[in-house]
Amino acid sequence: MANFIHETAIVSPKAKLGNDVYIGPFSIVGENITLGDNCRLESHVSLAGNVTMGADNVLSPFVTMGHPPQDFKHQGGDDVGVIIGDRNQFREYANVHPGTDVGRPNTVIGNDCYMMVGSHCAHESILGDHVILSNGVQIGGAVEIGDYAILGGLCAIHQFTRIGAHAFIGGMATVTTDIIPYGSVVGNPARLAGLNVIGLRRRGFDRDMIMELRTAYRLLFADEATFAQRFEDVERLYGEHELVKDVLSFVRDKNKRNICMPSLKG
Repeated sequence: MANFIHETAIVSPKAKLGNDVYIGPFSIVGENITLGDNCRLESHVSLAGNVTMGADNVLSPFVTMGHPPQDFKHQGGDDVGVIIGDRNQFREYANVHPGTDVGRPNTVIGNDCYMMVGSHCAHESILGDHVILSNGVQIGGAVEIGDYAILGGLCAIHQFTRIGAHAFIGGMATVTTDIIPYGSVVGNPARLAGLNVIGLRRRGFDRDMIMELRTAYRLLFADEATFAQRFEDVERLYGEHELVKDVLSFVRDKNKRNICMPSLKG
């Protein structure tokens, strides 16, 4: 099928459109926009700046992408943008800002992600595959979110925070520290409440792998000794287990933020 562009839409002749692209009423597509095959802009969508999008993405009414980042350090350079993979869904009023000319130039979203109503992905953030942002989720600048992470409604993620793969963030949580892979956090400020066991089971992780991870988790976040000593013990005893190795590597790569702990005193 040929592309469809509604008569009220404004599409730059310089925009690059794949096959079977649908651009609905009152949408605006700028000159440096690339849309892959079978992308669908329902209506009132605004794409500006540099946005490169793969195939089969669906943008609901009033989605905006590529407009200048909300970072006062950004000097307005044109070499910043948004890069999006395939099969993502962006619901009403979802918003994605580009990178900055003083940090990472691009905001990147992988494949099969779902941004629900009113969610915001700030400048320089990186989302993996199958990430779910529930209604009203607010992601600060330069946040990194691993594959299959789920963020509950109205939660807020502080800038430069990392969220590991398969993590679960409870609704209305305020996250200011890094969340380990497979972790589950709740509260304001957020605290580590355990492992996302339900999510792991749903995604087909076998029972033995989950049990190994739980055993290592209990040792890593026990009350005895220091965290550094417990980390060494876990590495020595369980460091070859696949899921535990992911957690240890994540902790070892700590940068801007501390690791979220089970209690506020952590």
